Amino acid sequence: MIGIIDYDAGNIRSVVNALNRLGVPHFVSNDRKELSKASKIILPGVGEARSAMDSLRAVKLDQWLKEQTVPFLGICLGMQVLFDHSTERDTPCLGVIGGTIQLFQRTSAAPKVPHMGWNTVTLAGKTPLFNGIRSDEYFYFVHSYYAPLVRAVIGTTEYGTIFTSAAHQDNFYGVQFHPEKSGEAGLHLLKNFVELC
Repeated sequence: MIGIIDYDAGNIRSVVNALNRLGVPHFVSNDRKELSKASKIILPGVGEARSAMDSLRAVKLDQWLKEQTVPFLGICLGMQVLFDHSTERDTPCLGVIGGTIQLFQRTSAAPKVPHMGWNTVTLAGKTPLFNGIRSDEYFYFVHSYYAPLVRAVIGTTEYGTIFTSAAHQDNFYGVQFHPEKSGEAGLHLLKNFVELC
């Protein structure tokens, strides 16, 4: 059973719809006791870092999340809050993955912020999250802040700079893109996550 965390910063409906398409049992909650029954956890995310962390703290999920041992997937902002810190409103995050989330700078190679639309993910090493998905597959992105290249990187994307678009640390996985909005490749990735362990 997949537990989807509701913390007022999630694109929950799209994630629920994607899991329904896959026929995967799931529930939505912000209650630690209920979420502790899940065999895997998804932290969706749309919004900004400070509000997201405030919401997690308000329902006492910030420390609880760091202690989880089941497979965990953070999506978009849900990946960013796994890092140490975000420059978005100078926000301390969960500290599961080392590094600081940064704002894209507009350049000729990145003329618009946010980075929005389809872009490729180049795989960096082998990981079960991308089983059956080719390197340089297209996924859908919407974000103004990005993760730098870190030791936990398993996928990179280029938009003005090369950044971490997928990360893996212990049982924690994160993707900057939205698999629930990325067509068949995104569904394939979610299916891979469901089948972990």
